[in-house]
Amino acid sequence: MKSIEIKAKSRKEVGKKHTRKLRKENFVPCVLYGGKENVHFTAHENEFRNLIYTPNVYIVNLNVDGKNYNAIMQSIQFHPVTDKILSIDFLEIFEEKKINIAIPVELNGFSEGVKDGGKLQLSQRRLKVRGLIKDLPDILDINIDNVKLGDSIKTGELSYDNIELIDPKNTVVLSVKLTRMAKSEEVEEEVEEVEEGAEVEEGAEGAEATKTTETTKKEE
Repeated sequence: MKSIEIKAKSRKEVGKKHTRKLRKENFVPCVLYGGKENVHFTAHENEFRNLIYTPNVYIVNLNVDGKNYNAIMQSIQFHPVTDKILSIDFLEIFEEKKINIAIPVELNGFSEGVKDGGKLQLSQRRLKVRGLIKDLPDILDINIDNVKLGDSIKTGELSYDNIELIDPKNTVVLSVKLTRMAKSEEVEEEVEEVEEGAEVEEGAEGAEATKTTETTKKEE
């Protein structure tokens, strides 16, 4: 998995007054937990842009006062009005210990259902997995060539080497549904078939009536 480095400074004061001061200066209060002890630190908000404003998931190399930690971003809080970053929690990770993390889904191929007029719907853009750091992929590749109209792919149908998918097995990841236009065309085709059948039946009845009339004339 890709990694990104963030340089930060430790902070000893963790009260609200100190936190508000940091935010006014465009610094983000953070905490790293999961190790022997929690580490409170801060970094300028620009340090986090490449980590947050991207669909990618990264292993974070935290450099706090020259000391390095491997971590993943666990949660983030934004201001409800300005969307300014208020705080971030990180989880320290270790090479020999499995972690849970959400990894982006990437679709490859061209669905048969889409070719037939269906619409592809991606319900899960990320899936939760469990595994060692060395085994975690950057993306979860899903081939959709054989997904037909009305079909779907669920978590239980997917598998990847050395990692475990931990979302419920019945979670729908993607599906191909009939569009309104395709439905209209399907209805029109059904109506045409009914009308053609009616014409054939009507033609048969007319032919039978003509045959009966001719037979009657001969008898007369």
